[in-house]
Amino acid sequence: MSDTYSQYSPKDRKSRLIKEHMPLIELVVDRMVPQVPSFLTRDDMTSAAMMGLIDAVNRFDESRGVLFRTFAEHRIRGAIFDEVRKMDWFSRTLRDKHARITQTLSRLEVQLGRAPEENEMATAMGLDIDEYRHLLAEVCHLGCVSLHETLSSDGTGQTFLENLESVNGMTAIEKIEANELTKELAGYLKQLSEKERLVISLYYYEELSQKEIAEVLDVSEGRVSQLHSQALLKLKVKMQRRRGGAP
Repeated sequence: MSDTYSQYSPKDRKSRLIKEHMPLIELVVDRMVPQVPSFLTRDDMTSAAMMGLIDAVNRFDESRGVLFRTFAEHRIRGAIFDEVRKMDWFSRTLRDKHARITQTLSRLEVQLGRAPEENEMATAMGLDIDEYRHLLAEVCHLGCVSLHETLSSDGTGQTFLENLESVNGMTAIEKIEANELTKELAGYLKQLSEKERLVISLYYYEELSQKEIAEVLDVSEGRVSQLHSQALLKLKVKMQRRRGGAP
């Protein structure tokens, strides 16, 4: 909140922030539709997003130097994923499949000294490449949700995506730690395949939709989803290992 709002009371400032940033809700919901299960309706997402915007207004601290829009978008995305978790829409079977992929990935990284390729993952899991890709597609939404959980075992601290995304407004110590994380994450990104790096870059930094990325890479949206899931799983395993947590 800048000098533009200084003439208003705290209550009026909050009301104006909410009103001015309502279009952000639709933008975030549009972008997140591919990341959530189909039975979570657009109305459900919009309702959760609205709560996220209100939460952002109540929590925003302008002294940290971060743009309100950046902070609000982060809170809105988190609110939508919180709604997904509340609905507990993944069966135990799919959670087990997700854990199996993560554990296999972690084991192969130790054995190979690098991130495994798709064919190596498939072989280690006793699957052919098409079966492995189908499995990635099955658990891709769960992978996105889990990335909004904290990396540490005690449930505190930053989530994986808070380390991946650019979030400003930090203390001096936080900036130093963030710079170290950024450098380390950049190294991890280099270990991904070319297409995985492109998907991450286009999705998180260029902010393209999965459909747009599919057109850029000349592949199907389903393939983009698979590459996205596999890339984030690889990065999450590396970040968890850095934090000393078991994948």
